[in-house]
Amino acid sequence: METIFESLTTNEAAVVAGVTVAKINRAIDRKILPAQLYDIAESRTLRKEACLWIAFYFETADCLKPAARLRAIQEGFDRCASWREMRSCRVAESRAVEISFSRIWEDADRRLTELIDARKMVVEDPEILRGTPVIKGTRIPVYDVASLVDAGASAQELLTLYPRLHRRHFELASLYAKANPRLGRPKRNGLPKAAQLSATNKS
Repeated sequence: METIFESLTTNEAAVVAGVTVAKINRAIDRKILPAQLYDIAESRTLRKEACLWIAFYFETADCLKPAARLRAIQEGFDRCASWREMRSCRVAESRAVEISFSRIWEDADRRLTELIDARKMVVEDPEILRGTPVIKGTRIPVYDVASLVDAGASAQELLTLYPRLHRRHFELASLYAKANPRLGRPKRNGLPKAAQLSATNKS
């Protein structure tokens, strides 16, 4: 995996772990994670490896007690230090029970790859809309696209409004916005009226 996301913000970690930002902060505040996996000196950042253990901790809440989950995380961290090693990592909960992290790793790795793709898709150039984050190769602000996706605009409506884009752009724009929420209030929560008419009028 590329080093572009060796250190994650809490929002980025939430995307990769598949949990809320509140759960990321809980994992830090309650010392669920080994201290080597995060930094709170200036702002909260986490190593990407933290995302696997956070995902494991919350996904197994219904079948493992907190103490068992914490033991598994500590043993797994001690035995499997790198991201790739974590894919085949196994720990023994008891003589009869062994915990494998492979499925959780695959899900987290897929989300991490998606996040990397989303980052690569977005450009911030002072010469383009004064540095507003736009979709690469266009002058289309990524947050405008993401706000429409998250407001429930259909793929057809989005393709009508942005004919230069593809469905993949819409998915990654929404993901990028979740990982990098902009400050302030969104500009709009739905399609412009003209676009709604254009996308739905078949006469």
